[in-house]
Amino acid sequence: MRKIKIFISALLMAAMSVSVVSCGSSDNKKKSGKELDQAVRDEIRNNAMKSDLLSGELENKKIKWLSDWDINVDGTGKNVPTELAVFQERYGGEVEYYQTTYETRYDDLAQYISSGEGIDFFYAGNFDAFPKGAIRGMFAPVDDYIDFSSPLWTDIKATNDYFIWNDKHYMVSVEVTGDNVAVVYNKKTIEEAGFEDPKALYDTGRWDWDTFSDMLVNFCDPDNQRYGIDGWWFEFGLISTTGKTAVGLENGKLVNNLSTPEIERVENFLYSLYENNLVAIGAGDFGWETKPSFIGEGKTLFYPVGLYEFYSEKEQWAAKYGEDVFFVPMPKDPDADEYYISSGLNSYMFVNGGQNPEGVAKFLECKRFTLLDEGTKQIGDKQFREDFGWSDEMIDMKNELLRLSEENPVFDISKGISDDCGELLDSSMRSAARGTPWNETYEEINAVVDKYIDEINEN
Repeated sequence: MRKIKIFISALLMAAMSVSVVSCGSSDNKKKSGKELDQAVRDEIRNNAMKSDLLSGELENKKIKWLSDWDINVDGTGKNVPTELAVFQERYGGEVEYYQTTYETRYDDLAQYISSGEGIDFFYAGNFDAFPKGAIRGMFAPVDDYIDFSSPLWTDIKATNDYFIWNDKHYMVSVEVTGDNVAVVYNKKTIEEAGFEDPKALYDTGRWDWDTFSDMLVNFCDPDNQRYGIDGWWFEFGLISTTGKTAVGLENGKLVNNLSTPEIERVENFLYSLYENNLVAIGAGDFGWETKPSFIGEGKTLFYPVGLYEFYSEKEQWAAKYGEDVFFVPMPKDPDADEYYISSGLNSYMFVNGGQNPEGVAKFLECKRFTLLDEGTKQIGDKQFREDFGWSDEMIDMKNELLRLSEENPVFDISKGISDDCGELLDSSMRSAARGTPWNETYEEINAVVDKYIDEINEN
């Protein structure tokens, strides 16, 4: 069984205020997007119909999805997602999209629950829905609809079993993902600076904090518009490489990890990045906004960010990052026992008051099917080449990130525990990279975090 480590650190949960507007059904969305070739649809249907992994029929074929992104085709240039095509072809299913924003999605969800609209499911991969949403009654248990011991779910059962509240499953994890955060860079910039390509360093086991910081030191010169690390992801990306984050979950109880050697080590490393003027945000005339275009222009060396930035047509991501862009995992902590990176989950919650939990269960089974059925999986892989313009090298590296996450996952779910604790840790764990020594931050927050943890554990 895979070694699963669940750890918790923090990101700030945004304020929620604006109302949601429904975008209507997926039929309307499909008219404005790309459609699958009929031959591909036929292949998907044949694969789904002949497989023993999918069974039964759906009486109610529509499921209602509230999110800041659409499962159906959209403006990113993607084709019909393979799992949606399976849902359509096998069950005649339809996903009706209710549009919201990232900042207002919880307020909007609460309004829809109160009005009896019957929203069926909600994305949990941002790690802010569990367990908070279960405690507040926004989400419902899924055990009556999904059998995690069945062949479709057995290889992800251990992960799902970690997200149990009051002996019930609330969060349905379809897969572990490795695309949470990667180091984005420009190959041409690396070559012109006389550095060895980070991919070559990774392939030969030499991509770690030491080589990462050495390259930054030799590149950075803010006075001449040569910047080091841009973005808001690198602090927690580096923290995860230790295998620990601020708060951990052990034997069903939260534990405070702030005093561990791992956290102290990485926070001191973050402080050294600041001391050496290697953090772009706030340096020289860079300002306090991210500038991803500086990667393509050769002005910034590294931009750690989620790979979702590249899940669009090539002309979109290339215009932002340049033609010579590539990515590698976050550098390894040289003192860690394994190669850890921040892991994600493709996961969902069943909304309390949803009208079609059976339909959501079938849709999630279709997502599992696309991962297990080899012929259907190959159809999905083609999207990265044909729709997103990825090279084979990019696909191979994405798969390598997935391998690292599956072998030694580090899950970061603090946003789903406490708003106040999450806000405190989000700002505090970043402060070393902004010039505050870790010992000062530790003395200020440790007892407060203990209090938050004790309150949650008592309940």
